[in-house]
Amino acid sequence: MFISVPATSANLGPGFDTLGLAIDLRNEIVIKPARFHSVSTKGEGADNPKIKKNSLFLHIFHEQYRKLTDGKRATFRFEFTNRIPISRGLGSSSAVIVSAITAAHLAAGVKYNKRKILNTALRYEHHPDNITPAVMGGFNVACLEGERVYSKKRRLPSYLRAVLVVPDRTISTNRSRNVLPKMYTKEEVVYSLSRAAYMTALFMSESWDLLRIAAKDKIHQERRMRMMPELFEVQKTALDHGALMSTLSGSGSTFFNLAYADDAKKLAAVLAERFPQFRIMTHGLDNVGVIGKS
Repeated sequence: MFISVPATSANLGPGFDTLGLAIDLRNEIVIKPARFHSVSTKGEGADNPKIKKNSLFLHIFHEQYRKLTDGKRATFRFEFTNRIPISRGLGSSSAVIVSAITAAHLAAGVKYNKRKILNTALRYEHHPDNITPAVMGGFNVACLEGERVYSKKRRLPSYLRAVLVVPDRTISTNRSRNVLPKMYTKEEVVYSLSRAAYMTALFMSESWDLLRIAAKDKIHQERRMRMMPELFEVQKTALDHGALMSTLSGSGSTFFNLAYADDAKKLAAVLAERFPQFRIMTHGLDNVGVIGKS
């Protein structure tokens, strides 16, 4: 069995817990029936004992496998190739959740569709902005109603690139949520709501040159960026050198920059020169989402 799942960038500025897109940077898992349980990990996190065990993946996989097989137990060999930076706001946890659920269906021989995978993933991650593009690929607008995710997808063109600035340290999701206020002014809410709606319209109509206006918000981004002040300079540098939009990816610490393919190489070079302590990555965008093959 083979499972592949893309990285994601969520929020995209004003689309707090609602907007997200998939990036062609993939984690892969190969699973084989075996007499004894074993795990091997290559790539991101391979030298971290906690990550190396892939405990979250194995917990979800076995829980879902038992549900799908009426309590049956089996042993497998799991081979992980991790390419998504961990705890950097690129959906590494959502990738684990989505891939584990998909893998459990494959191992159990149970048919599935992506909507089922998405709604199952909601049990483990109650914010749909990362899990939705991880499952569906493309740009997604998502909302929750009861225990279901309702979403719309737009395919992304091949002439766009994601230029990622990955800092050398993390911003924890819990800490980044704790810096947000309990209450907002009406003006702050309207400011961000209007731009989230506008951004959705721009993605759906492919009006890329207006994204820098739509990508502003007053809900979360600046408050979180203050925990790593150099990110303000990352954003300014990106917008001054060809980025169509520049936003904190998820809760950080990665910064997501969208650019035309012709501008991406120059933008990446400028960012690498200006911020040598950070990792600069350039990738296409993904329209496929999770892949599972028996």
